[in-house]
Amino acid sequence: MNRTNIYLSSKPRYEILDGLRGVAALVVVAFHLFETYSPGVPHQIINHGYLAVDFFFALSGFVIGYAYDDRWDRMTVRSFIRRRLIRLHPMLIFGTAFGAALYYFGGDWPGFEIIGRTPWWKVVVCMLLCMVMIPVPKALEIRGWGEMNPLNGATWSLFWEYAANLMYALFVRRFSKAALGCCVALFAAATVVLCMNIDPFGVLASRSYAAYTVIGGWEISAAQIQIGFTRLLYPFFCGLLLSRVGRTVSLGGGFWWCSLLIVAALAMPRIGGDNPDRFWMNGLYEAACILVLFPLVIVIGAGSGVSGRKSVAVCRFLGDISYPLYVTHYPLIYVQMSWAATHGDLPASTHAFVAAAIFALALFVAYASLKAYDEPVRERLKGLLFGKKTEYGKE
Repeated sequence: MNRTNIYLSSKPRYEILDGLRGVAALVVVAFHLFETYSPGVPHQIINHGYLAVDFFFALSGFVIGYAYDDRWDRMTVRSFIRRRLIRLHPMLIFGTAFGAALYYFGGDWPGFEIIGRTPWWKVVVCMLLCMVMIPVPKALEIRGWGEMNPLNGATWSLFWEYAANLMYALFVRRFSKAALGCCVALFAAATVVLCMNIDPFGVLASRSYAAYTVIGGWEISAAQIQIGFTRLLYPFFCGLLLSRVGRTVSLGGGFWWCSLLIVAALAMPRIGGDNPDRFWMNGLYEAACILVLFPLVIVIGAGSGVSGRKSVAVCRFLGDISYPLYVTHYPLIYVQMSWAATHGDLPASTHAFVAAAIFALALFVAYASLKAYDEPVRERLKGLLFGKKTEYGKE
């Protein structure tokens, strides 16, 4: 068998970074649950939860560099793409199918009236497109938000994740540290431009509701594509550069300190409040999180050890469910939106109970889909696409 078609065994994992991915995923679920009741971006509880996506991109760059940079003498672009598809695509398919199954339960939210008029065949067409990561065109709009995947809106970030993986495999892997450093500096400037609501291409007027934030990237339009690329490039390239530089910081209790930093950063109230004259302050805050805080957390997480059975178990559990949780929770949010819209007369305690129940259900769906579907399917795909041997001769 050609060694380039052998499934290279996974390297030892950074357990703290896995755990931090899970912490951020939990915050994302809570962010979306609260978003149902938010009157607008400045008033959102867990106000900066959307920055978790930028943290995910930075983690991805670091982990991709660590896992693959020294393996290209034993791996082809095709085998790399196969590995990434095995890792990411089964849950994308599951999450999209899950969203299709719940689609008609989300039609009572204001703005989603189109759901009641959408024929089943159109839902199936959209599902098939989304399962192969083809953004849904406006002509096939079935929800009303213009999302790439109207059955599971949160998967928009996977579109950019796939783009980053493809760029890495085709040419970025060959970049020197100096070239990566130049890219990081350039993309840092682009991040500041976006955070400070500077509009050099004249396309951001449509997102005035999200001025001085990085919110966006989930739609195929000029503004959203610019935002998506900007949100992807600095974090991913910075993470990749950090993995190559290899400088880390060791900190006792690193997982807990890093978790505290991430939760605090994502839960931070809107800087400057809802006063338009102070919106720029929020832009500076988001730029500081993306450019400085998230890379610092990764450096600490990569350099700090995790000890104690409970801490190790927590990190592993959070790492295991992080991706399934992120990719399956949003169809439940659509249902929560619909329920909240038709039960506004119920007391706040009832709404809090329902939100907590959906949070617990999201965890259950994530864990069940991981064990009953994702892990078995991935193992099966490894055998189909790479045969029975790994780099070391066994699965």
